[in-house]
Amino acid sequence: MGCKVSQYETEAIAESFSCRGFSVCNFEEECDVYVINTCTVTAESDRKSRQLIRRAIKKNPQAIVAVCGCYSQTSPNEIAKIDGVSYICGTNGKLGICDAVIPMLSERPSTPAVSVGSLDGAPFEKMRITHAPRTRAYIKIEDGCECRCTYCAIPGARGDVRSKEPDAVIGEINTLVKNGTYEIVLTGIETASYGSDLDGFRLIDLLERIERETDVGRIRLGSLTPEILRTDFVDRVSRLKKISPHFHLSVQSGCDRTLAMMRRRYNTKMALDGIDRLRSQMPSVMLTADVMVGFPGESDADFEETVEFLRRAKFLDMHIFSYSRRKNTPAADYPDQVSEDIKGARSKRLYALCDEMSSQLLDGVVTEGREMQVVFETCEDGSYLGHSAEYIRVRAESDTDIRGMALTVTPLSRDGKILNCKIKG
Repeated sequence: MGCKVSQYETEAIAESFSCRGFSVCNFEEECDVYVINTCTVTAESDRKSRQLIRRAIKKNPQAIVAVCGCYSQTSPNEIAKIDGVSYICGTNGKLGICDAVIPMLSERPSTPAVSVGSLDGAPFEKMRITHAPRTRAYIKIEDGCECRCTYCAIPGARGDVRSKEPDAVIGEINTLVKNGTYEIVLTGIETASYGSDLDGFRLIDLLERIERETDVGRIRLGSLTPEILRTDFVDRVSRLKKISPHFHLSVQSGCDRTLAMMRRRYNTKMALDGIDRLRSQMPSVMLTADVMVGFPGESDADFEETVEFLRRAKFLDMHIFSYSRRKNTPAADYPDQVSEDIKGARSKRLYALCDEMSSQLLDGVVTEGREMQVVFETCEDGSYLGHSAEYIRVRAESDTDIRGMALTVTPLSRDGKILNCKIKG
């Protein structure tokens, strides 16, 4: 469940089971072992985690149900109360789940075994994957967070920043490319902080090494905080040939007062200056964003500032979500909590704005007629769908199966948030 980091970790856990002779099955099948990798970013994430645990137990009451991840790190006692759970670990030690549950297949414990330890001084868990189910693969390069945003429970679930060694990243990419992966997405809990524990080696240094030392077709970055878009980073990243001209920014708000109350490390001017800097050096770049509505104390005027900021930033797409009270976070005790009705109304406004901005940007791409490189991923009703380097969804017709292929296309028309394109040649 949850973010791209969790998706990567889940694939690594699955590979660890495969190496021990297990068959990895669909979650809806009746299995001997279920592993639920949980999320705790919102109260809804907690609820969905519990729901999935109970669904697995109901599917096969005799199965071994192992629970790991952020929710189990912060609330292991809540999970232990669910009858039928066999094993609980947190955000570290996930590769040990297989060894832990094998003995349970012959002698199931009467109470869940709990292995949730402190994250103080925890090392980076040396996960790697060798195959990906798609032409795009996620690689977790960083864990933990040094931000202490007032609304976020994730630092308590993930600990301090720990980075994967550069040589390990390079080796993992080369293995995946050898096994058919075209695009790599580098992800982390706070990707922009990669290398802060590596004695001066930072994210941009890693990107330059990947460019030089791998044959990967395309590099994409996971969510970044806007303060990374400083002059040196933009100057260097814009010179890379394999980097995708698409950046996802965790902006959260477009109001300086709200950003200060969130304890974010940038203001709206810094964010917009970085965006302008990026667009001036990468003219085809597209930006997407995370935006929160209803942070405690967010007034109507504050929200309108966010709307104007977003209009100015011109995002191709936005992940819009409502503030959710999380235990052990300062914002949970802030006065002036915003009602769910107001959060819903503000979300609706932003969804409409998102559609408006997306339509304008995509219509501009069609009008310009600029060629794009697209990796085609799926086939639906005889048409092939994929993403361009800018992360624009593309549909094209082909007489042959082009899934997994990187092809050049010309945009013809827009259908909602999808561009209908013609394959060159």
